[in-house]
Amino acid sequence: MIKIVRCIVAVSLLSFVLVACKKGAGEGGKATITGKIFATNYNALLKSDSGFIGDYKVYINYGNETGVSNDVATDYSGVFKFNYLRKGNYTVWVYSKKNSLYVLDSTIIKSVEISDKTETIDLGTIRINTRKN
Repeated sequence: MIKIVRCIVAVSLLSFVLVACKKGAGEGGKATITGKIFATNYNALLKSDSGFIGDYKVYINYGNETGVSNDVATDYSGVFKFNYLRKGNYTVWVYSKKNSLYVLDSTIIKSVEISDKTETIDLGTIRINTRKN
């Protein structure tokens, strides 16, 4: 009888540990979210140049967290990557300038769900505006 009770307790503890260790969105996995940032630059109201932009901040939010969970800068060709993510919901965003000096900047938001632990999600090209004086 004692062996049966010990076995039940051991199975219960193991079940609790396995359920309690389930992790939500965030770092610690093998999935990736990637994309490219294409910027159109305006000098006053005139388009001056455009292309993929390097060293531009891209932000991510893990699951239901508030605020910035992490950020990365694009490489020289405009590519960004958030590596080592787990299954879950993510929000990726960048800031884009408006063409006028009198209008507030905007946020471009992409929501994505990682459903496979080794999935790579490509958000494609995200177009933004920049402004140089």
